[in-house]
Amino acid sequence: MLVAPCAWAQSLAPDLPSVPAVELPNIPALKEYANPKAPGNNPLANEPELVLSAKLSEDGETIGRGLVWRVFSPEPGGDGKLALLATAKGGTTSFNLAPGSYLVHVAFGRAGATKRITMTRAKRTETMILDAGGVKLNAVLSGGARIPPDQLRFSIYENNEDASGERALIIPDVKPDTVVRLNTGTYQIVSNYGTANAVIRADIRVEAGKITEANVEHRAAQLTLKLVREAGGEALADTAWSVLTTSGDIVRESVGAFASIVLAEGEYIIIAKNKDRIYQRDFKVVAGHNQDVEVVATEGASAATTTDQPAGGDEPLD
Repeated sequence: MLVAPCAWAQSLAPDLPSVPAVELPNIPALKEYANPKAPGNNPLANEPELVLSAKLSEDGETIGRGLVWRVFSPEPGGDGKLALLATAKGGTTSFNLAPGSYLVHVAFGRAGATKRITMTRAKRTETMILDAGGVKLNAVLSGGARIPPDQLRFSIYENNEDASGERALIIPDVKPDTVVRLNTGTYQIVSNYGTANAVIRADIRVEAGKITEANVEHRAAQLTLKLVREAGGEALADTAWSVLTTSGDIVRESVGAFASIVLAEGEYIIIAKNKDRIYQRDFKVVAGHNQDVEVVATEGASAATTTDQPAGGDEPLD
């Protein structure tokens, strides 16, 4: 009973003719792909070789990585720009170039050098001298207290001013302890602690083959402002804050129960507005003296209490 359906199904299958074997042609061995580096596939492979390396200074070591090489035509095209002919990354590299003149540029970070090189039918080896060094930037508070890295940023400017008295920005938003490669020379660095007015400017000198470490000092402090009904009370929500200099210039404005701000040392006016009431008081910022500032909402006058904080932290001291 169980085998009958299978036998019936098999009886319906037609007899298929046998398929004759197909003889495949004898194909010679083929490469899986055309190697672009093979001499036959590289029209410049038979051209003379230019081997390039770079150093930071004449007596320095050959740079082994981090270089960007570019080879340009020495004559501008119809658009007024030099045609880019070849590029490479890493350390020592080589190019196969037809006889003629070329402009070779090597970059190492923000440092760079350009040289005109003339190729003949002979192999040529060239070492580029970048005449460059590096700079590592950081900042501390008065007394040497550490500043959280996420509250620090640096910018590097040219040392010379233009006709309008401005300096050209070279690199913005440099993180602390980051090595930046620059050509030898003098630069102006700008350090910002926070986003208000804690700004320090300094000139630094970059020397060939050396890392210059610049550690500036900020005379500033971090304040956390809150409006309370009584000392130690809860902060009032929806408070509008304004911090002004004694001459009336606005330094910072914000809205919220808490206002955290980094200010350069000096005297300020703090204004807190909640609903239709305005509270105002004078306040002095002491360098390196972080504080929680409570503005007490009182009738007819405003008062404030302060709580010390550690110079590098967010929690109040006991």
